[in-house]
Amino acid sequence: MHGSHETGSPYAPHTDDGRTAMLEAVGVETAADLFDIPAAVAFDDEFGIDARTERETRRLVRSVLERNDELTELLGRGHYGYYIPSLVDHLADRSEFLTSYTQYQPEVSQGFLQALFEYQSLLVELTGLEIANCSMYDAATALGEAATLADRVRDTSGHRVLVPDILREGRRSTLENYVAGTDLEVETYPTADGNADLEALEEIVDEETVMIYAENPTIRGTIEENLSAIGESAADAEALFVLGSDPVALSVLQRPADVGADVVIGDASVLGLPTSYGMGLGLFACRDDYLRQVPGRLVGASEDATDRRAFTLTLQTREQHIRRERATSNICTNQAWVALRTAMHAATLGPTGMVELANRGVRRADEVAQRLDDLEGVTAAVHDRHHLREFVAHVDQPAQEVADALEERGFAVHVVGEHELQLCVAGVTDEQLDAFVTAVSEVVR
Repeated sequence: MHGSHETGSPYAPHTDDGRTAMLEAVGVETAADLFDIPAAVAFDDEFGIDARTERETRRLVRSVLERNDELTELLGRGHYGYYIPSLVDHLADRSEFLTSYTQYQPEVSQGFLQALFEYQSLLVELTGLEIANCSMYDAATALGEAATLADRVRDTSGHRVLVPDILREGRRSTLENYVAGTDLEVETYPTADGNADLEALEEIVDEETVMIYAENPTIRGTIEENLSAIGESAADAEALFVLGSDPVALSVLQRPADVGADVVIGDASVLGLPTSYGMGLGLFACRDDYLRQVPGRLVGASEDATDRRAFTLTLQTREQHIRRERATSNICTNQAWVALRTAMHAATLGPTGMVELANRGVRRADEVAQRLDDLEGVTAAVHDRHHLREFVAHVDQPAQEVADALEERGFAVHVVGEHELQLCVAGVTDEQLDAFVTAVSEVVR
């Protein structure tokens, strides 16, 4: 490289004269002036970390981790810890998967691209929509991308994005970050007994509405019963109907396409990834009408020069690494490895296994709710609805006091109201649920 002879580095090929010219053009004296780093956090060339052997380091890390409480988590609310078959770890940890980045070179990435194509095909089958991608960060990001897609494809000057008033705060704030700088405004519509208040929603929707968002199951674990009517309201206003869900739920619920959904978002990492309370895998599927407006990566099936089936990243002119100024989205990530794990988990379960996993979540949530409802001082479930995985329970005592007492007994639950707790059965064994019910009976006496 020409510049490497003058800078001593093949990675920074600029000459002194070139750097000086660039700094003068932006009006600063040194490259350090381009960064505003407070002195309190600026690196002072000392990490302050003593050198340790590998054995000493492992001992230190173990001692830190041992300070964590060993709690049985009944938390949910968007994070679900299903058992992951060991086959997923063994296959996904193969070096050809771990070392692969974006599969730009299809001739050396056929196996990985085929796995991602199968992942997309899984989402297409579950949602009934024609297009799915494999590169959303998480459900909140996917929701933000759905809103900006709606803004691009909706033939109106409207600006209203309607979401349920019980939408999770983190998902709502990410959506608002996404629409900042656009004309879009996020507004809420009321819910009643854990579902959309259809009459109130219909009064709110108007020709200025760009998108209506609903979730199934809802954040409170209820099955949304008004999806078709919500879809009709969106269609009447020529707005996009966006539905939030996940692969496990979709294996037993109505297909989104059958209730009028234009886009489906959610977190696909309910399969293939352990509970992380942060990192996930965003699900994004939509109608074929929006093919050239879809954010993120798309794997397509084609044929090579010898007429054999081949896979490749397709329609890449939508992406910012091809033409940044006309890209449909700033997202340009590669969630391929986690999508691969989700596809492996789904394939391991098979269709009947996924259905049984979902039905088990319905059955166990109902059974635990009934057992708690039999206890004096507890009403469960609060909502007179069908539930999947989780439900809200009312406790006569202050909910925080009950949660604290349960934590002392080794159980973590969500406090969602002054007298309301939310409980999730996903990833919890029957023995742990028996112990939990016993603990609740001791706490509410």
